[in-house]
Amino acid sequence: MTELKAYTHYVEDELRKLNFPDVPLDLYEPLRYFLALGGKRIRPTLTLLGAELFETNKEEVISQALAIEIFHNFTLVHDDIMDDAPLRRNQTSVHEKWNENVGILTGDIMLIKAFQLLSEVDNERLPLVLELFNKTAIEVCEGQQHDMDFEMRNDVSIHEYIEMIRLKTSVLLGCALKMGAIIAGASEKDQNAIYAFGQHVGIAFQIQDDILDLYADPEKFGKQVGGDVIANKKTILHLTAISKATKEQMEFSKQLQNENNIELKVSRTKELFDHLGVKEDCKERMQMHYTQAKQALAKIDVPDDRKKHLLELASFLMDRDL
Repeated sequence: MTELKAYTHYVEDELRKLNFPDVPLDLYEPLRYFLALGGKRIRPTLTLLGAELFETNKEEVISQALAIEIFHNFTLVHDDIMDDAPLRRNQTSVHEKWNENVGILTGDIMLIKAFQLLSEVDNERLPLVLELFNKTAIEVCEGQQHDMDFEMRNDVSIHEYIEMIRLKTSVLLGCALKMGAIIAGASEKDQNAIYAFGQHVGIAFQIQDDILDLYADPEKFGKQVGGDVIANKKTILHLTAISKATKEQMEFSKQLQNENNIELKVSRTKELFDHLGVKEDCKERMQMHYTQAKQALAKIDVPDDRKKHLLELASFLMDRDL
């Protein structure tokens, strides 16, 4: 991971070089604040790796990589408003530190800046770059709406949930990789293959995240174990349990959702999931998508040594204790 950290540092350095005006202060200061909160910078790193896979230097795609990262941060700022989240990366969220209107404008200016950076590409590639980015931006919004709609529904299927996380999370990973491939002049076949790699890694990662929420070691997880259960979220674990449960078990599950004793709610839900073999089923589904990701990468006709960093990054994302 040492070499991959170099990409993170490179992205951080380039983000710091971006010049934003000093006024209006309450427009640009929140933007600088949020971008400085850090993060893994996975998405821009994928853009750099997607280009380098096809022998194009990272310096030639850094503007588009930054566009992907700033767009991602735009979605987080607005998500925090919609979720009324007080914290982001253990720091005060923008709408809490300033106010909701400032948070909306901060997200807006991020989106515009993303398009500005995105357009810093040669005229030959620009139509494809914009087409991909616009499609992805719409899909991310669709995924967010599906997620909100699911809160009001009791008939969400596993297929619908997978499609929601594909849209909300995975398409941006695929976009980041394909963006680099497009600018590097990769064939359409290879562009599609690297996009599929990103999508399936993203789906596998989100399924793993759902599993970890309930089954992770509390000391390693960094947040409250069972948070999704406490919030009655319709995760892949919950939906898998419902698909396998008897009428009696479904009724028990409904009763648990109204349980006020949080520790009891989490422990009893976990017992029910264990009895139904939910964790094993979800791990199998996760592994299926991870395997599909590696199969997609294998179809790309470049030497295996050039795929090393992408495989390392995928392994890093999936290498969390279950």
